[in-house]
Amino acid sequence: MNSFCFSNEAEKKYALACLEFAKRLGLIEDSSLEAVEIRCKAENEKRKAAIEKGEAVYGLVEFSLSVYLDYELTRIKLDFASEKEEIKKNYIYTPLSQKEKKAFYKNNQDLFTRYSGDKFRYKEVAMIIEKKIREEQFENEINNILCQLS
Repeated sequence: MNSFCFSNEAEKKYALACLEFAKRLGLIEDSSLEAVEIRCKAENEKRKAAIEKGEAVYGLVEFSLSVYLDYELTRIKLDFASEKEEIKKNYIYTPLSQKEKKAFYKNNQDLFTRYSGDKFRYKEVAMIIEKKIREEQFENEINNILCQLS
């Protein structure tokens, strides 16, 4: 049974590649889907215990497997893009030059344009530009892992 509700084999391979990258980064110890299921159950138990104690729980009270997997994959990508210290222990980020960041800004004006048509200035979105470039690097790393798995 497909407990994770993958729509196709490519989606499953992408998820497994992301989990493998997270393992290489030191974010998780086990990149298997069985381990995701264990982490999901643990997170659900943690949330249930917090609710029973009257503590605030942000987000869902309980995750399904597919929603938890999506949550975990999103968290991995955001942690990578944010250059978390935990990741820096196992991964060397390439420095981003001003030239590279300004080129990204220039080539992706649609990302930095308001509904009314006016644009955000470079200085206003400099941090977002860095994270978008890191997200592209994340996808490149995932594609490299997918090639290795093929």
